[in-house]
Amino acid sequence: MSESAAWIFLPLEVVVAVVCCLGNALVIWAVRAGGSLRKPTFCFITALAVADFLVGSVAIPLGVLVDIRMKISFYGCLFMCCNLIMIEMASVTLLLAVAVDRFLRVHIPLTYKTTVTVKRSWIVVTLCWFMAALISFVPMFGWNNSDNLDNLDSAAHSNSTSFKCHFFTVVSTSYLVKLLFFSCFLPVFAIVTGLYCYIFLTTRRQLRAQIGVHIESGTNYLKEQRLAASLALVYVLFAVCWFPLFLMHTVKHYYGNETVPSSVMHVGVLLSHASSAVNPVVYSFRIPIINKAFRELWVRFFHCGAQQDNDPNNVQTNTDNSTKKQHHIKYIKKQNQEQYTRGGYRL
Repeated sequence: MSESAAWIFLPLEVVVAVVCCLGNALVIWAVRAGGSLRKPTFCFITALAVADFLVGSVAIPLGVLVDIRMKISFYGCLFMCCNLIMIEMASVTLLLAVAVDRFLRVHIPLTYKTTVTVKRSWIVVTLCWFMAALISFVPMFGWNNSDNLDNLDSAAHSNSTSFKCHFFTVVSTSYLVKLLFFSCFLPVFAIVTGLYCYIFLTTRRQLRAQIGVHIESGTNYLKEQRLAASLALVYVLFAVCWFPLFLMHTVKHYYGNETVPSSVMHVGVLLSHASSAVNPVVYSFRIPIINKAFRELWVRFFHCGAQQDNDPNNVQTNTDNSTKKQHHIKYIKKQNQEQYTRGGYRL
């Protein structure tokens, strides 16, 4: 990266990393505070938020270190790049798990709760991370650029720190294109697209069948459709953010590295990282349970504090203020719980 490009892209990467960490930390807190971890779907949403949080806290910092060409051994650099890929691949596998969960909710509604349990959901999450690691660390076992570096001495391949680390110097574009893009990303995208199409068509047909017959069942199907639409939006945004980067990798692989300018490649990388920052926005606006938890957080840390600061006659002690705030929060939670019981998602 040139010095002028560094002044542009590195601050943007820092901003994206901060937004990823804060937004997804709030999502994790919201799901846990709302007691939704007892529902399998929200186990997957939490796991996806953790993966997105790791993008901001681990993947982007590693990417910056790789991009500034820090001095490290060849395989040390490759190990860093594999960890970066693993975190991104975990998001892909978890998005597939979310789609399968929603498919089962619609396909086997009567046995869903006994088939898809919280314990099994966390087992699936573990398998998703295992698969992501298995795919991502393939370069450590030979599919890398070590044989193509004719201008490096033997020290670059040993444990010395004379090698200037850069992603495309150590990671093979054939691995990125043939394994990650053609063998993983595209098939998963096709499967998830098919699953969500089935979900929407099925719920639409069931909604039409329930109109004027069972109002409560029709309402439940409508809520299932809305939740599926929210989670499908997360995947669409992920695909939109990642497709440009994979297309650039494909062009570079088949037509040469010079065909894609480095500045354009950096825009693609930044866009792929931004996909992890927009997910909390989708959750907060589209999923009522998370939206309610965010509103509680707003009341707790902003609304109550502003009222106390603006009251000139406020002479109560800190203990009294804390007690009042706790009663107020309990009241809000009770109101939200009653709303959820009357009209929330029944997962």
